[in-house]
Amino acid sequence: MRTFLSRAVRALALVGVLVAVTTAPVSAAAPPAPSTFVALHDVDPTIRQDIRYSTMHNFVGRPVRGYYEPMCILTRPAAEALRRAQAQLLPRGYSLKVYDCYRPQRAVTDFVRWAERLRDRRMKAEFYPNVDKSKLFEDGYIAAKSGHSRGSTMDLTLVKLPVRPQRPYFPGEPLRPCFAPVGTRFPDNTIDMGTGFDCFDPLAHTDNPAITGAARENRQLLKRTLEGVGMTNLPEEWWHYTLKNEPYPDTYFDFPVRRGSPHP
Repeated sequence: MRTFLSRAVRALALVGVLVAVTTAPVSAAAPPAPSTFVALHDVDPTIRQDIRYSTMHNFVGRPVRGYYEPMCILTRPAAEALRRAQAQLLPRGYSLKVYDCYRPQRAVTDFVRWAERLRDRRMKAEFYPNVDKSKLFEDGYIAAKSGHSRGSTMDLTLVKLPVRPQRPYFPGEPLRPCFAPVGTRFPDNTIDMGTGFDCFDPLAHTDNPAITGAARENRQLLKRTLEGVGMTNLPEEWWHYTLKNEPYPDTYFDFPVRRGSPHP
């Protein structure tokens, strides 16, 4: 235990260095967000946010390029749709929790370059234990374009109220498969969806028949609620939803994730 804690302390020091680099001032040439994009917190501050790509706890194992602040940015229609969904869920004792929202193209490109570095498998044991990294493109887990870059796609889940504390992730800690049972995989404070977020495995498919009981019911609750406010689910990922009438169906943006002038 003492050895692990000392490693955790050293790892946290590394996090501080990486965050300092990641949050360095953005070049004046960086494109601003269009006025049609908003910070989700400004539309509904009750929706929980756990923006994983601004942290070390994601399938890459480091902050992703373009995530300068841990915040959810969306087109206003998408943010308003989440606000309507949240209004339905709160009286039932649940809250939405977003993992990712708008994703700049530079982050997508970062994923592609990471996937090409086959020796970097530091997070494999949690996020893709049964997938050969060389197959990530072929199997559709990584692509050169993402709907997230259009601003109306988000990754999200549900948490039970009152929200339980969630311990931080310590870089270097032992990893557990994302499809391991609750209590064995990383202790996210969400309700059980059968797998964790960003689980590169068929068990993450929304209607996979192997997911039964409470986890299946929880997936369906999320799906019914979001479909009711005009969203559609990506069948391969239970957490992935897109506004049906998205305002930019053919435009991929690359402004960084940060709160700045003039928007969001």
